[in-house]
Amino acid sequence: MYNRRFPFHHTPASGKRLDFIRIMIAIIAEKPSVGQEIARVVGATEKKDGYIVGNGYMVTWALGHLVSLALPDAYGYTRTTAEDLPMLPEPFRLVERQIRTDRGMVTDIAAGKQLKIIDEVFSKCDSIIVATDAGREGELIFRWIYSHLGCTKPFKRLWISSLTDEAIREGMASLKEGTGYDSLYAAADSRAKADWLVGMNASRALAAASGSVNNSIGRVQTPTLAMICARFKENREFVPTDYWQLSVTLKKGDDFRQFRHVENILEKTEADRLYDRITTDSMATITKTERKRGFQAPPLLYDLTALQKDCNVHLDLSAEKTLAVAQSLYEKKVISYPRTGSRYIPDDVMRQVPDLLRGVISMKEFREYGGTLDWDNLSTRSVNAGKVTDHHALIVTGVQPVMETLNEQELAVYRMIAGRMLEAFSPKCEKETLVIETTVDGLTFRSHSVSVVKPGWRVVFNRSEDKENDEETENKGTARFDESETVPVSGRSLAKKKTMPKPLYTEATLLAAMESCGKELADEEAREAMKELGIGTPATRAAVIATLFKREYVERSGKALVPTDKGMAVYEAVKKMRVADVELTGSWEKTLMQIERHKLAPETFMRSISVYARQVTEEVLSIRFPETASGGIVCPKCGKGKIILRQKLAKCNNDGCGLLVFRRFLNKGLTDQHLAQLFSSGTTKLIKGFKGKKGTAFDAALAFDKEYNVTLSFPKPQVRNAPKQSGRKNTGRKSTRH
Repeated sequence: MYNRRFPFHHTPASGKRLDFIRIMIAIIAEKPSVGQEIARVVGATEKKDGYIVGNGYMVTWALGHLVSLALPDAYGYTRTTAEDLPMLPEPFRLVERQIRTDRGMVTDIAAGKQLKIIDEVFSKCDSIIVATDAGREGELIFRWIYSHLGCTKPFKRLWISSLTDEAIREGMASLKEGTGYDSLYAAADSRAKADWLVGMNASRALAAASGSVNNSIGRVQTPTLAMICARFKENREFVPTDYWQLSVTLKKGDDFRQFRHVENILEKTEADRLYDRITTDSMATITKTERKRGFQAPPLLYDLTALQKDCNVHLDLSAEKTLAVAQSLYEKKVISYPRTGSRYIPDDVMRQVPDLLRGVISMKEFREYGGTLDWDNLSTRSVNAGKVTDHHALIVTGVQPVMETLNEQELAVYRMIAGRMLEAFSPKCEKETLVIETTVDGLTFRSHSVSVVKPGWRVVFNRSEDKENDEETENKGTARFDESETVPVSGRSLAKKKTMPKPLYTEATLLAAMESCGKELADEEAREAMKELGIGTPATRAAVIATLFKREYVERSGKALVPTDKGMAVYEAVKKMRVADVELTGSWEKTLMQIERHKLAPETFMRSISVYARQVTEEVLSIRFPETASGGIVCPKCGKGKIILRQKLAKCNNDGCGLLVFRRFLNKGLTDQHLAQLFSSGTTKLIKGFKGKKGTAFDAALAFDKEYNVTLSFPKPQVRNAPKQSGRKNTGRKSTRH
């Protein structure tokens, strides 16, 4: 079916054999493991260096982004000075992937080698099948390679949502015209260039203004930092307010029910007055008894962001780690494409769901629940073809994983996805709400209670987190009363309460806020409606959060995300600027979607970004950072000056002191945090990845010697069960002066 070869030989009437040219088709995947799977399915079996050939195909692969936008130096912007800003390349240049070394940024040898192989493969083939990941980023990876190599061969698109053999075969049988994805590429290319223009200009402007290089400002990164910092400030500056809750207790037989006054009381004197007003002689009249049957709909299927949130809550995995684990499961063919932004499936996929669910309930943890599932009335809440974007929601593929081949984290994430499928297609949770109101001496009290009648989908995991807010009640007792019934008051209480601040962000709640553009939206459907205004995409949010940690802007306190002093300083400097505006950034994500949907020309978007980059650069350059950029650390040498952090060094601002530390030591660039540790305590924590003269990697701390030169300091080796020897002492390794 997939053999595209013409007959190799033909014998005409003359009796002479004429050799016909074999038609070869190139297939390019995003990474080797995916390329090897596709090669196996299409019948290419002969392995070469960087590609596999056979059955009329040459299957090769990228190694992620082999090509990227050139760095500022390539355009002649070699200095980090205000005079060179803003940088507005026209046109942008593509270069082979660059990596950072102790010699600065250099071309990645592995990327250069694979690009030559891809170029060779393309040159030997008549056409190309694009099999990079079917999404915005995957399209960009191929198009930049294609453009950088100057290739003009026609290409078609393999667009699949899983790597099962069946999905690959079906995709190969229904290849799409490559030009049909031009708008997807335009959106991806525009996003990358917008990030370059804003990020490079704002970051260099910040470096010029602050004198520190381990800083960056980004189109999505900075609004995300702003959300974390603003919440942290709000939480820490929150002043709790006292209020009082008045309650009465009514008895009926051996049972009772507690009722709470319908209004919180803000003044202690008023609370005491109302409390004293109720006595043991007071009578309560039941004015309302209302029962309502309600439903809690099953959750929608996972998209990447929803999976990352739940994995952070239940498995304590970071967003970045969750994505890595999901990608591994995808490449093992057991789940569909993970970088999806949709929580819905189309009708044709729904037809496969019963068989997929039978595979899920074969897992021991779901077997018992599977015996109760109503197969004739599966929920269709997650079925809506109109809400499916590039890829449908995350589901299992039907390929049963070999559990022994999954590590602990892969198994846990797979169970989350499989269990969510069971939840999504299960019946609603049925609940009964009982509201009883009573009056006592002219005061209205209410009891609100919720009981689960049929748990439905909530049985799958039976988590307390699945309870809705209305189920959390402080009212006690289960006694039932009828309207107009009069009951003596058997007890009263007055409780002092305090208002509480909004909690600090965790990765889970931050992802939710990024998805809904910083708005507090608990309702699942409301968040879905806000998705196009979110900041970042499901595929990029994890990397944005990781960058905040890399820049030392944010750190973890338990599960909470808290800004460092450095992160807060950057936030305070830019919080009123356009670059920190969450909603503005969110509107750009919507604009990129319009490009993708052919509703906006990319040139229009890029013109607005160029104007914006100029404005942001001017704003950031206007910041005046204090000289004590290190946080006011007193010089450990002279005890008089303050330490100033600069782009390439840190020094004491006391002219007579002379203490100076360069940021590069051996092959390592020292961060602001490293320098702060060194100057404040005389030593850093262990730094990993130093390299000796022979290229051997080792870990060490940095410390000052008696003359305040920087030296390597090695941890003392731990000697276990060593026999005692008189007169000898284990002193460990000595510091080595550099």
